Amino acid sequence: MPKQNQFKVPKKMLSKYEEIIAITDQVCERYLNAEYANLSRKMAAALSRKRPSPLERARTKSWAAGILYALAQVNFLFDKSQTPHMSARELCQALEVSQGTASAKARDIWNIIDLYPLHPDYCLPSLLDDNPMIWMLSVNGLIVDIRGMPRGVQVQAYQQGLIPYIPADQKS
Repeated sequence: MPKQNQFKVPKKMLSKYEEIIAITDQVCERYLNAEYANLSRKMAAALSRKRPSPLERARTKSWAAGILYALAQVNFLFDKSQTPHMSARELCQALEVSQGTASAKARDIWNIIDLYPLHPDYCLPSLLDDNPMIWMLSVNGLIVDIRGMPRGVQVQAYQQGLIPYIPADQKS
């Protein structure tokens, strides 16, 4: 697992953040994977930095459940064709919260962070290559798949932080 201080968390929120990630790390280690654990830490840190932080309200376990439930929705964890896969009910049982609580907190998180399916900031790294939300960019007013553009255009998009890597450099 990544270091606990990998993501910037305000001192005031550090204790709450660590309580939340202790729960999410445990569930990810047992039922999911390191990718979900890392994204949970990233999301908890982002919520910690909001002013005022929504994490100051409600129970720690509720926020941990909301974070994992939100990530599950972003990455289609509830889809049986995905690996890993868990049903919403199984995830909530693992977190020892009701599905209503997890769903409500996830909805709050979706609104706070402005999430959507396959959100580039919260997409599992193993899904990045197939995520159209990352590779479709506007070039001279046209929406294009940047992977089909010349390397120079890809480099420029990478330097601007629009894509996670230069696809032309990944080809064998």
